[in-house]
Amino acid sequence: MQFRPAFRVNGFLVLLGWFVLTVLFGGGAAFGFVAGARHGNTLAVVGAVAAIVVVVVLLLLATGLTVVNPNEAKVVQFFGRYIGSVSEPGFFSVLPLTDRKSISLRVRNFETQKLKVNDADGNPVEIAAVVVYRVVDSFKAAFAVDDYEEYVETQSEAAVRHLATTHPYDAHEADRTSLRDGAEVAEELTVELRERTEMAGIEVLEARITHLAYAPEIAQAMLVRQQANQVVAARTRIVEGAVGMVGLALERLAQEGMVELDEERKAAMVSNLLVVLCGDRPTQPVVNAGSLYS
Repeated sequence: MQFRPAFRVNGFLVLLGWFVLTVLFGGGAAFGFVAGARHGNTLAVVGAVAAIVVVVVLLLLATGLTVVNPNEAKVVQFFGRYIGSVSEPGFFSVLPLTDRKSISLRVRNFETQKLKVNDADGNPVEIAAVVVYRVVDSFKAAFAVDDYEEYVETQSEAAVRHLATTHPYDAHEADRTSLRDGAEVAEELTVELRERTEMAGIEVLEARITHLAYAPEIAQAMLVRQQANQVVAARTRIVEGAVGMVGLALERLAQEGMVELDEERKAAMVSNLLVVLCGDRPTQPVVNAGSLYS
């Protein structure tokens, strides 16, 4: 079985027919019952039976009246059998004696709990995500799973756990995707959730990580590690720049012919320039003024 539209009629037309039946058959039955009661013939019995039939028919028609709100679907069942869904907003009349279950088609969102899981490198991390979804198939949402809201929440937590175990918190290699790569990780999580919730008639619009941190027991150690990585990266950048500046200085001196330097003096100059450029403290210049005595 799959989704299909249910048979429906405009509810206001049914009310109009209800009024016409009441006036015609109800009035005729009442007239026959009164006339028969006065003359003592069978018209009274016929009028009473007609009145009862009219009342029963009207009550049956009333059981099929239903109101469908915007962004809502009514799943219609006739004694346990699925006969269709009504997704258009309005006032309708479906088959009498049917059971109608409301399924919201509005966009929903929820945030998963903060899950503690090991990342791809084995480090314990805390992670949570927000999931935005909506129902696109009312039949699957009503009958394919027991509770589609609980199903989405459970599958979302499972997808977040799987995502955390397949990616590291920090990627030290350029070809690896880390959990901190927001756009790529969000796209991967959204695709996985769409595959997991398709059978429940759910469309996942977006899934994005809202909380990501190392577990408290290793947070301090990882903070020191991150600081050390940043220091190493900064020092590497400084050394690269200093080497380039020293090379440029030697090249310009050679081109201008301002001073002739042998290999020993070049080495001393390179050493002094690197100390000045790479040092983390201000340098103290030493001026050679020559000897005071001839």
